[in-house]
Amino acid sequence: MKRLTLSLLYCVLMRTFLKVIVGVVYRNREAMKKVPQFVVVANHNSHLDTMALMSACSPGLIANTHPIAAGDYFGQSPMRAFFTRFFVNAILIPRSRPKPGETGPDPIDLMSAQLAKGHSLILFPEGSRGEPEKFQKFKRGIGILLERHSDVHYIPVFMKGLGKSLPKGETLLVPFNSLVLMGDPRKCEAKDVDGIVHEVEAAIRALAAETQ
Repeated sequence: MKRLTLSLLYCVLMRTFLKVIVGVVYRNREAMKKVPQFVVVANHNSHLDTMALMSACSPGLIANTHPIAAGDYFGQSPMRAFFTRFFVNAILIPRSRPKPGETGPDPIDLMSAQLAKGHSLILFPEGSRGEPEKFQKFKRGIGILLERHSDVHYIPVFMKGLGKSLPKGETLLVPFNSLVLMGDPRKCEAKDVDGIVHEVEAAIRALAAETQ
């Protein structure tokens, strides 16, 4: 039931809406079909980012592909948490890891558990949404996760225009020609956490340079 719902919602309705109404163009969308499991890493400027990346999935992949969402925001109420988990297929995580002596779920462990099951993830290494096409500092979580799962491919993605269609803090959607540019799946060449973070950021920035 959930697989069918997600397939209709994203692969048909949302994909059509984004292409026809918003003006989203996908390039190299087939990148997601080249490997059985992946971690999508992308820049983040709008709530539309998640919708665009989920809409890029094929029906066979979408049920096992999970965006990562901040639990303090998308889990503010039971209804919002249910909507986010069911209709977005997201994994709700805390924004930071527990400090020594603190209890609570570790976001890296929550994401790692999904990869261990063979599922795929959609991550925004910058964390929160920033200004359109302006990069923020990448957080170390992506490096820790990919170091732990060095056998999993990552797919770099640069999105342009969505932050202008629906900027942070705005509720009114404005159609604007937008691009979702995907790189080919790759495994990390760097072996340490900071090196992986730098590698992932460099891959996304290289895609951004292609759009200039």
